[in-house]
Amino acid sequence: MHDTLPAILLLLTSSVLAVALFRAFQLPAMLAYFLVGLILGPKTFGILPDTEANRELAEFGIVFLMFSIGLEFSLTQLYAMRKTVFGLGGAQVSITMIIVILVCRFLGLSWAASFVIGGALAMSSTAIVSKMLVEGLELNSRHGRLAIGVLLFQDIAVVPLLVLIPTLGAHTDTLIEALGVSMLKATVMLGFLFAFGKALLTPWFNLVARQRSRELFVMNVLMVTLILAYATKLAGLSYALGAFIAGMLISETRYRYQVESDIASFRDILLGLFFITVGMLLDFHALIDNIGWVLLLVFAFVTLKAALVAVLSRIFGYEPGVAIRTGVTLAQAGEFSFVVLALGAEHHLLSGHAFHIVLAASLISMVVAPFIIQYNERLGERLSRSYVKNREKQIHGIEDIGKELSGHVIICGFGRSGQYLARFLTEESIPFIALDVDPSRVREAGSAGENVLYGDAGRRVVLEAAGAARAKALIVSYDDEPSAMKILHVVEDNYPGLPVIVRTVDDSNMEAFRAAGATEVVPEVLEGSLMLASHALVLLGVPLNRVVKRIRKFREERYKMFRGFFHGMSDIDEPIEKTQPRLHSVAITASAYCLGRKLKDIDFSKFVVEVQSIRRQTFKPFKPEPDFVFAEGDVVVLLGTPDDLAGAEKALLSRIK
Repeated sequence: MHDTLPAILLLLTSSVLAVALFRAFQLPAMLAYFLVGLILGPKTFGILPDTEANRELAEFGIVFLMFSIGLEFSLTQLYAMRKTVFGLGGAQVSITMIIVILVCRFLGLSWAASFVIGGALAMSSTAIVSKMLVEGLELNSRHGRLAIGVLLFQDIAVVPLLVLIPTLGAHTDTLIEALGVSMLKATVMLGFLFAFGKALLTPWFNLVARQRSRELFVMNVLMVTLILAYATKLAGLSYALGAFIAGMLISETRYRYQVESDIASFRDILLGLFFITVGMLLDFHALIDNIGWVLLLVFAFVTLKAALVAVLSRIFGYEPGVAIRTGVTLAQAGEFSFVVLALGAEHHLLSGHAFHIVLAASLISMVVAPFIIQYNERLGERLSRSYVKNREKQIHGIEDIGKELSGHVIICGFGRSGQYLARFLTEESIPFIALDVDPSRVREAGSAGENVLYGDAGRRVVLEAAGAARAKALIVSYDDEPSAMKILHVVEDNYPGLPVIVRTVDDSNMEAFRAAGATEVVPEVLEGSLMLASHALVLLGVPLNRVVKRIRKFREERYKMFRGFFHGMSDIDEPIEKTQPRLHSVAITASAYCLGRKLKDIDFSKFVVEVQSIRRQTFKPFKPEPDFVFAEGDVVVLLGTPDDLAGAEKALLSRIK
């Protein structure tokens, strides 16, 4: 302990400082762990020993990484994206591996080493790509969805690689037979676990969860994961394959999200340790000696991969600009590249200069990836004139509809909330135009006659085409803070008088949205909580008028637009706001002046009031026509300020002279 404590402290301190520095520059934390391993490792300063125990502990980082991939694996999502995943993704991985293997064989490397390098360079970084797509608000764009589909297949492709590489490392004379046996073992184990695993895991997890112990639940997750990992290792496969299966099985239970939250800290720490050990494998002196080959490999495989993905995307029917942006997004190596390389080195399939060159090139490609990906749109526009023309065509399509509208509503996002909102606006004959960046949703909704068009509402030119200068309101109907902020800034800079309503999940960022220019912010959790509280209070015996008063008061504190509405008898102890409209009910008695007269004959000209509805006996409230004749027992619902309401009530009950 005396000897190891200083090394542990140095490792922790270095990791904290390196990760904080890389986070400040918005670079992946994974690269910080590589740097720590490279600097402190045995091939640089030699502070951290490269021991077998450290490598075995770090291997659990791969175990929990594969467990997380299995946990997020969705057969439904896979089926919905099958063309992209198995078509484009399968073609990209297969062709990349074939090209790399042929080049490596031409350079004199063995078939096994070529296979490992091909598998490593076929991967892309899920962490970097998803982060850049989210930050750039491109996750639901066409190239974003293509990139996610390809990444999903790459995650799946790791599984057979984890089976095949240890088999290649066995150096058996009957390689084909060994590969066949390994694949048969994997198939049998997968079939058995998926046939009986869920039936066993679900009741077991129910039993553990009923104990209401977080420690027990976390230990149970670790136990199940490691048991399956050990089972696959005994079968001659790998720990990671068993962890992947465990994740897939647990993802079918209702505890998926709790499990994902509970193991996140274990996974991240162990994964960080794994990347530190990979950094320790990199020989800095060998890197300097071969820096020319490293940079050449980076340029060659990044260019090859981007071009290959772009060509395949074109073959699958996507326009040139989208294809180029997808290729640029996926051009780097990924986290699984290091898993594959480390596994190849462990089984002595790849070593020496080739290992260090490929490892360093993969690392550098990931360092430069964020800087390349952020320019994917400019590259797409510069390399594809048709892409620019299509973008202009989309703008003209929006403009053709937007120029015909005035006093309309712009709906940003046409998901479930946007569609419900559109139905309400249609019922009220309020014109609207909806913008969405999901092409399949736009296509389906458009074919059904909905007024929805493809466009990013965060771009000034799109809002201008949608007639924002003549619009009555703009509504952000989806929950995405960065996207909503972008729209608010565009509106504030170009259309400061346009009211904006923003939807959000909770009220944590309400003030930030309002500071950015939102007229109103509607939090889902808050509204759900108010409904829950009102029902609970009524069931607990609290008088209904007190519940309504309390809920209304809370809304008035949160929503400016609710202030002053829905006043009733419970408000007699509060000062009436004379400038705010309120609802007021007037009962028509037998002596009322309006009895037997038509609505158009009642003189409301001196008052700013509106007849909202009329309730007659057991009939539902309805909006009256001018020829409506008042009868005894009618209840008239008026909307106006207190002074105007008093005058209108007098006009109904007694003639004004």
